[in-house]
Amino acid sequence: MTLSSRHLILLLASLVAFGPLSIDMYLPSLPLIASSLSATESQVQKSITVFLFGLFLGMLLYGPLSDKYGRKPPLLIGIALYFIASFGCAMAQNIDQLLVWRFIQALGGGAASVLARAIVRDVFEAKDTARILSLMHLVTMVATLIAPLLGGYLILFLGWRIIFILLMILAIICLFFVQFKIDESRPIKPQTPSIKQAFKSYLLILKQPSASCLILCNAFSFSGMFAYITGSSFVYIQYYGTSAQTYAWLFSLNIAGIFLMTLANAKRLKHSSSQTLLAYASHLSGISALAILLGYWFYDQLTIMVLFTFLYISVTGVIAANATANLLNLFSQQAGAAAGLAVAIQFGLGAIASFFVGFFFDSSPAAMVIIMAFCGLSGLVCLKVSQTLQI
Repeated sequence: MTLSSRHLILLLASLVAFGPLSIDMYLPSLPLIASSLSATESQVQKSITVFLFGLFLGMLLYGPLSDKYGRKPPLLIGIALYFIASFGCAMAQNIDQLLVWRFIQALGGGAASVLARAIVRDVFEAKDTARILSLMHLVTMVATLIAPLLGGYLILFLGWRIIFILLMILAIICLFFVQFKIDESRPIKPQTPSIKQAFKSYLLILKQPSASCLILCNAFSFSGMFAYITGSSFVYIQYYGTSAQTYAWLFSLNIAGIFLMTLANAKRLKHSSSQTLLAYASHLSGISALAILLGYWFYDQLTIMVLFTFLYISVTGVIAANATANLLNLFSQQAGAAAGLAVAIQFGLGAIASFFVGFFFDSSPAAMVIIMAFCGLSGLVCLKVSQTLQI
């Protein structure tokens, strides 16, 4: 690698951030987009669902292809596609155009999210995987902490289209560094699996029950967060009556929680196993998700919503880093497929959760909090099953 380890981690974190930034930065502008494009709340919420579904399909594709052809070629193609689609989003004249370009943008962004994780397994030792993924998550969270705040204020002066112009700039910068500053981390060898064999890796991974439980534990945690992301801007701004800027600050509070908890996880990994930390985080996730539902049901106050949502979302990074590290270490020879499958299912379930929030949304928090509770408790159940299988 041309880049130092520190700079490589920064670049890989930037690639992983494609997905979160593509959503978080424009959340404060959702009501404005609805007004600008003469669309309903439900139609605009579909732009999140469509994006997640595009990520899901893209990630399933890129993982095995990278195991066959190397990480760099599909990564460059994905970033270029993301750049083109971001331009299309910025130019969209109606909600249908925006939905199409968001889907294509996600197909490109899926390469960055999956292959950055696979490169970690290629370059760093197995014992360092969880720590490196945690450090990458920290860098990503700094970006996503700033993103909604930046988006919330930019739309005041420059409108919602500026969000996609900034994403184009991010893409072109990453494209340059991937092309000229890093080498291929998985050179093609004679024994490299065929395309058919590469995709069969998905079945190999899914046939191992403990691996499936790790994937679902992470995916359910993530899905609950995307239920919140889909509904929160309308719930906070229209139901509870906050401004777009106040919403951006409240949303960023959750990202700060992820940052702090992931930092604590990276430090604690020197003394505790990733399995132990995964268990702690999953229990807090499940309890907090249930508290969100009960808090809304009995009190329906913004303060209660903000508090328990903060606790739930703050541990998603810990769950993701430890669950993914354990999975990649189980399948080091199929790291691309393992990362692709894990992150694809993560975004696939996120798309389903997002769809149901939009479908049942009635301008109240009900749909959002019910789905968050279901996801948080389901993730905890998956962890319990995984632990039982390992005994």
